[in-house]
Amino acid sequence: MKVDYYETLGVVRTADDKVIKTAYRKLAMQYHPDRNPNDAEAEAKFLELGEAYDVLKDPQKRAAYDRFGHAAFENGGGGGAGGFGGGGFGAGGFADIFEDIFGDVMGGGRNRRTNGRERGADLRYNMEVSLEEAYAGKTAQISVPGSISCEECTGTGAKKGTQPVTCTTCGGAGRVRVSQGFFSVERTCHTCNGRGQTIKDPCPKCDGAGRISQERNLSVNIPAGIEDGTRIRLTGEGEAGTRGGPSGDLYIFLSIKPHEFFQRDGADLYCKVPISMATAALGGQFEVATLDGTQTRVKVPEGTQNGKQFRLKGKGMPILRQQATGDLYIQIAIETPQNLSKRQRELLEEFEKISSTENSPQSTGFFSRMKEFFEGIRD
Repeated sequence: MKVDYYETLGVVRTADDKVIKTAYRKLAMQYHPDRNPNDAEAEAKFLELGEAYDVLKDPQKRAAYDRFGHAAFENGGGGGAGGFGGGGFGAGGFADIFEDIFGDVMGGGRNRRTNGRERGADLRYNMEVSLEEAYAGKTAQISVPGSISCEECTGTGAKKGTQPVTCTTCGGAGRVRVSQGFFSVERTCHTCNGRGQTIKDPCPKCDGAGRISQERNLSVNIPAGIEDGTRIRLTGEGEAGTRGGPSGDLYIFLSIKPHEFFQRDGADLYCKVPISMATAALGGQFEVATLDGTQTRVKVPEGTQNGKQFRLKGKGMPILRQQATGDLYIQIAIETPQNLSKRQRELLEEFEKISSTENSPQSTGFFSRMKEFFEGIRD
């Protein structure tokens, strides 16, 4: 059973048009699918709100609803009124409602028509940068295929020296009223396709579109500290609008190339450094290059174990739009000797013979506990 339309919008039956519009606007914003992703209940509520507003915003539909209720919009309902077929949510119904209410707030939506002009489409450009470039930032030059406003007709689409004329079918409104039984509804004008204007003499250069295809060269500022997947928006650098309409936006999606030495986790960098078994046992030092163009000395203490990490504070990535920097973590990977000579093998075998449990406490302790575990199972 359908809920009362006034109850759906939370208004009284005597509410005026302004109150109804305000109530719908507030609730539609609250339950909009973009604000409630993957929420079926919110989506259903959003559609109910649109259906209720579609009826109550129209004086004739509202009058029929006040008299006959939901029956006024069912097939054959409304005491022979002809019906609207499910609340009047036919082609263009809901989109037109939402654009009327939120067009000024949401930027008019894509390809919004205003006085015959249409907004240009947004464009996407994928750019790959190195980790060094992400660290330091850069100014990149890119070439973007797309369209620009036609200079010949200054974007109007009409031949030079002429202008678009008001559509004689809709009188410039872009919409016409169509009678359906006792009631009448608005539809997009079929002559001008909702633009409100027609062009008798189209511009020969752009064929009346008001724009032409042309590749553009743009400079893009890549700030220091950007992360993989960062999106940069260049307002007005998308497709030109038709017939003088506003241009869309250009969105640049950045990806960072894998690095030979460093792995990134947020603002921190990680580098795995292999060292010899002798250096790990006796201690030593090595130098590692960092992204700021310097080298930092890392001291390896005696008895360093495989996987040990050393933190180099402030040697990571800059944090975007902050006066702060992450850290660099050096992870030790102990390399087991290979291709041993006869003498090297003799020395290692001799070392193994004279080694005590104190030289390898981890392995000694592990196998001791494993032995106890096995004996406990057998018992």
